Parts: sequence; C-alpha cells; structure tokens
Amino acid sequence: MSKDIFEKEANGEPVSIYDEDYYKIRNIIDEAKEITSKLNSIPYEENKVKKLFNQLFGYDLDDSVEIWQPFYTDYGKKTRFGENVFVNHDCTFMDRGGIEIGSNTKIGPKVSLITENHGIEPENRHKLISKPIIIGENVWIGAGVIILQDVTIGDNSIIAAGAVVTSDVPANTIVGGVPAKIIKNL
Repeated sequence: MSKDIFEKEANGEPVSIYDEDYYKIRNIIDEAKEITSKLNSIPYEENKVKKLFNQLFGYDLDDSVEIWQPFYTDYGKKTRFGENVFVNHDCTFMDRGGIEIGSNTKIGPKVSLITENHGIEPENRHKLISKPIIIGENVWIGAGVIILQDVTIGDNSIIAAGAVVTSDVPANTIVGGVPAKIIKNL
C-alpha cells in the first residue's frame, strides 16, 4: 500500500506533480491562489483582510499578528504564527514543508521563506521535496532576506537585509551575506 501524498510530503519525501493523488495538493494550491488574489486586490479593510488571512492559513490568527498586503503563498495551510508577529509587505511564504514563526518576530519587506526544492537531476525536477523552516522568538529578519528549507533560526537572532540563509542560525547572533554567516554574537 502506498503512502498518502500528504504523509510523503510531511516526511520530506519527493512528491511528483504526476502522482495520482497530486490533485489533493493542487486543490489547496488553487484555493491559496484564489485567496491571495483577493487579498492583494482589495482595498485595505481590517476585518475583510483578517478574515481572508484566517481562511488562507486555515485557523484564526491571534489578533496581535499583523501581515501587510501584498502577500504571497503557494499553500498557506502549513504556516503557524506566534503572538505579536509582524510581516511587512511583499513577502512570499512557500510553506508546503511548514513554517513556524515564534512570538515577537519581525519580518521585513520582500522576505521569502522557501520550504520547497526540486530534485537536482533533470529527470526529477518535476518532484518537490518539502522541509520546514522554524523561526524562534524575538527574531528580526531584514528586508529582502531569503530563508531556504530545513533551516532553524534561533531566538533573538537578527538576519541582515539581503542575506540568503541556507543553514541553521544559532540563538543570539547576527548573520548576513550570501550565504549567510555569523557576523556577531549578541
């Protein structure tokens, strides 16, 4: 008996767009596209925007969470926010691998959190491998940062603007550059 497609994805196994159950994932992707299209085209009205974000993520966000439009995601259902999280405008969360954002975290504009990657071999590029991103509490992520899959950001860390984070960031550090390296311990 083959594994459920969601179980395969949760285990970090490759998932192909040609899998017979891929339509289950595609339905969630299509719903996310529809909701983000609405979010990014309506004038700001707090109650309407909050309702759409709750629908996108599949649960009621804490009232202290603030996400500015435009916002992009390919899935939405696997992102979890702590309290007092701020997400600036024009961010992209590709969250099929799961994104956890700790309380009191601030995310600058144009930040991309990417939990998915394609197979390296040309014949496997139709397959996605999804792995989580975990962001601790009191983290500050600067403008234009890219954080790739399978990365944990420790509490109280700062990610300098423009950094590309490809590996774990220890707590209480400042990192920057491409790829990001420790600049300073806090």
